[in-house]
Amino acid sequence: MSRLESAPTLATVAAEAGVSRQTVSNALNSPELLRPETLERVQEAIGRLGYSPNRAARNLRTRTSHLIGLRIEPAVEDSANALMDRFLHSLVESTRDAGYHLLLFTGTETGSDVSSGDARPLDAVDGYDELLRSAAVDAFVVTDTYRGNPQAAFLEERGVPFVAFGRPWAEPHARHPWVDVDGRAGVQLAVDHLVERGHQRVAWVGWQKGSFIGEDRRSGWADRMHDHTLSTSRLSARGDDTLDFGRRAAHALLDSEHPTAFVCASDTLAMGVLRALDERGLRPGRDVAVVGFDDSLAAQVCTPGLTSVRQPLEQAAVEIVRLLGDLLGHREVEHRGLTLTPTLSVRASS
Repeated sequence: MSRLESAPTLATVAAEAGVSRQTVSNALNSPELLRPETLERVQEAIGRLGYSPNRAARNLRTRTSHLIGLRIEPAVEDSANALMDRFLHSLVESTRDAGYHLLLFTGTETGSDVSSGDARPLDAVDGYDELLRSAAVDAFVVTDTYRGNPQAAFLEERGVPFVAFGRPWAEPHARHPWVDVDGRAGVQLAVDHLVERGHQRVAWVGWQKGSFIGEDRRSGWADRMHDHTLSTSRLSARGDDTLDFGRRAAHALLDSEHPTAFVCASDTLAMGVLRALDERGLRPGRDVAVVGFDDSLAAQVCTPGLTSVRQPLEQAAVEIVRLLGDLLGHREVEHRGLTLTPTLSVRASS
């Protein structure tokens, strides 16, 4: 049984004691509000279950730490994307302006033996529990709920305030606040840009079919192509978000379907397409147009410069901190989901 499944929560204590969650909360924070026999019953349930109250949640009103926790994941090899770097910089500035500081932490690897050489997965909720038990942070920013990881459920069960950067794709009715970027709209901008320049055979290079974000971006390509009465038949490739896959996909599509332009789900894939064009002696922006997504540093400094969909990460950081302020100030959050519109940074590749 995993730690997430086995750790007692406010809800399990309430069920054990036969009272409401609010009663358990009162027992922890305002015991004078309860009758002695009710308080005793709750305390006995806490003892039997070994429940450890979340000190950070109890101290929110005083904001004792002024720290916002954010777990960072390992860098991905064979990738040109440094999106998280720009987001972190923006988030640090926004939290500082609001009187907070950002606390970065990592998870520990679990699973196979180091000597085996096998990849070892990260425990999705590792690191959160330790910070909560030590009252080291007031709240969290969660960045990868789109993967189906259980951080949101883990924090919600414990009554911990958090805001997600990325919508809860697998749980559209989730109640936690989130901020996301409209990837579909960004790809539509890219298609419009290429069609305006005379391209009719625009290929898509994207991620595996199981990716919610990848399929959302792909839908922007497919729907906008159809809006322009252009065919998408056999012009799409799905795979891993690596330079190598982008390169191989470009070669395959150029051999069989002869597209005059590519729209990619990431700058990493677009860099792979640029590599394939170079290997064929084709000139990006003249012979074949290429558009990426994320407007990474690599897109800005490569030659020729890569046209790319730019996410408004600075605005996302400001909105996330605003929502955190509402949660920590016990103010009602009017809009729990906020979708921001990206822009297109046009360079020589298109």
